[in-house]
Amino acid sequence: MKNIRNSSLQDLEALFKEWGESKFRAKQVYEWIWQKHVGDFSQMTNLSKALRDKLSEQFTIPKVRVHHSQFSSDGTIKNRLQLHDGHFVESVLIPTEKRMTVCVSSQVGCSLACKFCATGFLPRKRNMDFDEIVDEVTLANEQSLQHYGKPVTNIVFMGMGEPLLNYKNVLKAIDKITSPDCLGMSPRRITVSTAGISKMIRQLGDDGVRFKLALSLHAANDTKRDKIMPINETSNLDELVDALNYFYQKTKNEITFEYILFKNFNDSAKDADELVKLYRRVPVDLVNIIEYNTIDKADFTKPDDDVTESFMRYLESKRVNARLRRSRGKDIDAACGQLANVDHEVSQ
Repeated sequence: MKNIRNSSLQDLEALFKEWGESKFRAKQVYEWIWQKHVGDFSQMTNLSKALRDKLSEQFTIPKVRVHHSQFSSDGTIKNRLQLHDGHFVESVLIPTEKRMTVCVSSQVGCSLACKFCATGFLPRKRNMDFDEIVDEVTLANEQSLQHYGKPVTNIVFMGMGEPLLNYKNVLKAIDKITSPDCLGMSPRRITVSTAGISKMIRQLGDDGVRFKLALSLHAANDTKRDKIMPINETSNLDELVDALNYFYQKTKNEITFEYILFKNFNDSAKDADELVKLYRRVPVDLVNIIEYNTIDKADFTKPDDDVTESFMRYLESKRVNARLRRSRGKDIDAACGQLANVDHEVSQ
């Protein structure tokens, strides 16, 4: 049976015409799917039982469900989400005074094998479908309203997987999330983070996207970046600089650098100076300096506080717009780089 969420409103209208049903019935079904987020045709109570039965004979609504949730002492909520085929991904709801941010995944596992990231040690099983990504957001939105009385205000594609290697589904999900017939969120409140796929960054520019872009940088020279991010061997820093400038020229959208500090690796005065030089080659709005969160399979640790402070002071002295991003949800392995639920089939 077909996933009905792959059908446009026009597809449904054409089908209902074949069935001898009124055109407005298609709109009712579409609203149940995308505005009310139902997962069963029996819940579409303003349709006749005969029509509901006919739909259920030909279509499915393969909704993502929350397998379980973990609650951090700082208010962060991590969700283990089960997909229709038994795979798992994780998403994180991060509450602050001004924002309710959901960090979403775009792939089951990841193929980039970054040496500091827990997800990088998992094989990539498959791309997530666009409707599964939408479900991540709508589930987080329901959770945010339930626990905090506020809707989700921001979305960051910084969970499991590389968004630009699932390009079509990520853009289709964002198109749906920002559509008035779904959540109607502003694309300016959405940030897509990439490890650096220069060809696809250029494609974002050609497609005229309206969301923000973040580059997971983590080292400002190719020798060091090659060691921790194998993708740099095929998209080096010069290529990324060119691609980011092209993206900005085409869209004028905000660009952020993400830079995790690793003790005795990328936290020296020389590293800070290289970061400043790279910053000046791209119209970067902000540099997020991120605390490293340890994982079992990697040998990296975070620098001492005085080293971090010295690094930040140097950036500020060079007029770099930098912010130290404190980790949230560390006590439930929900912080940056820690998402890595082992994927397995659910036992029956």
